[in-house]
Amino acid sequence: MTTWDILNIIGTLAFAISGALIAREEDYDIVGIYVLGFTTAFGGGLIRNLLIGVPIEDTWNQGSLFQVAFLAITIVFLLPIGWLDHIKKMIVIFDAIGLAAFAIQGANYAASIGAPLIAVIIAATITGAGGGMIRDVFAGRKPMIFHSEIYALWAVLAGLTIGLGLIRGPYGTAFLFIAIVFLRIMSVRFKWNLPHSVSYENKSSLGG
Repeated sequence: MTTWDILNIIGTLAFAISGALIAREEDYDIVGIYVLGFTTAFGGGLIRNLLIGVPIEDTWNQGSLFQVAFLAITIVFLLPIGWLDHIKKMIVIFDAIGLAAFAIQGANYAASIGAPLIAVIIAATITGAGGGMIRDVFAGRKPMIFHSEIYALWAVLAGLTIGLGLIRGPYGTAFLFIAIVFLRIMSVRFKWNLPHSVSYENKSSLGG
């Protein structure tokens, strides 16, 4: 099993669980749970493939990954309410794992076809954060990529380090994966945020 396969499985599992947990949190029915789980797991990769010209049929030639996602979503659907209350606290962990796995995978793919640095960064960001963005839109939430504690920046970091050739081999990939998961969780734990513009409320209070 290659690094690509491992990242695919990890990212698919993590994002499928993340999407299904949020669907249950929003009290979606069984169809909504599966739709949100699958779109979270495969949305980012689909957008990336469309942007870089990968044939759309390649998306559907992932039978084993669809089975992995289906199994993960089914388990979340069947969880008792009591268990769900505890596991919902882990959404940020599953989301961080999916972000790291898919950001690295997207960056590696773009780098493997000789894409320029900016394209590698974009591929990492879209693949890592695209599924979560679609999930939030479908769940009627403001996409966390635009407002939450530092999120997309960690995908950009994956694209930058891989695009510059600073990360090579399975050990380097594993280190980058752990680093991104850790940084994402820390950014939530300590509420790290990127700069925001002055809001209208703040502007009014300042006499603007």
